[in-house]
Amino acid sequence: MSYKIQIDDTIREATSDEAARIEAQRAEAAAQAAALDAKAAALVSARQKLAALGLSEAEVAALLGG
Repeated sequence: MSYKIQIDDTIREATSDEAARIEAQRAEAAAQAAALDAKAAALVSARQKLAALGLSEAEVAALLGG
């Protein structure tokens, strides 16, 4: 993929090294977003399972901190 880089008022094509760093940063950001989504899904699942066991919302909140 081709990237453009702007430094002050100058716009230029990214070098191959810069493009590789941009791709690595995008991959890292995607991995972090996926990890946050997985953590949120696990929390929802935990809340549902605890509620299914008969715990009240207050008890679930006390166990999970929120």
